[in-house]
Amino acid sequence: MSIPVSPHTRWRKSTHSGGVENNCVEVADLIGLIGIRDSKNPTAGHLTLTRQHFTSLLTHLASQPSGG
Repeated sequence: MSIPVSPHTRWRKSTHSGGVENNCVEVADLIGLIGIRDSKNPTAGHLTLTRQHFTSLLTHLASQPSGG
């Protein structure tokens, strides 16, 4: 789901985004929801998750073997 966001929404780049391959993910607090987008293509839209689903996603990703 992607909800409209204000042009003043503050997106921040993940500290875990890859530097070499330029895989950059940005997140934003959307008042009770979390937005996730590709920093290389910010106008393409974003994924919107509840805080609970975002936490579940982070827990799942942290349990995966490192791709490096």
